[in-house]
Amino acid sequence: MKISRFEKSNEKYIKEAAELLVESFPHSYSDCALEEVERCLSEDRVSIMAVEDGQLVGFAGAIPQYGMTGWELHPVVVRKSHQFQGIGSRMISAIEQEVAKRGGVTLYLGTDDEFNKTSLSNCNLYEDLFGKIMNIKNYDKHPYEFYLKMGYQIVGVIPDANGTGKPDIWMAKKIT
Repeated sequence: MKISRFEKSNEKYIKEAAELLVESFPHSYSDCALEEVERCLSEDRVSIMAVEDGQLVGFAGAIPQYGMTGWELHPVVVRKSHQFQGIGSRMISAIEQEVAKRGGVTLYLGTDDEFNKTSLSNCNLYEDLFGKIMNIKNYDKHPYEFYLKMGYQIVGVIPDANGTGKPDIWMAKKIT
């Protein structure tokens, strides 16, 4: 397995990255995955890929925000057949290093709960929000726990961001 900067000239990997987006997020990228990959590969962003036996098995990116001090981690995708093997962790570590080199201080992300995978879904988050965040439960492999293991912390929640009862969980990590 090789983790490296995304080869922006490799059309095969670009196509495979679009397929990964659709595989991972069909509700979001079924009709615009290639365009999203092209945005991820723009010069101002950081893009990392994971390749095994000539096949793209993961890619991750970061978008500069707040000048160059805050960066959004987006996207992070790993082929289903290769998940839970440390690929995502290695890609995020590479992203963190590259963002730090570019002057980044904080890396943040939103991890949606559109499918009732945490205790923050389908409840009134406008009452005792911080208590609910402190007592969050993972019902079905929601990725927020993966990010916690990577050193990210929940820094907020946008209630109903994806529709009633479907919050966006915001997480961040200081990288320098």
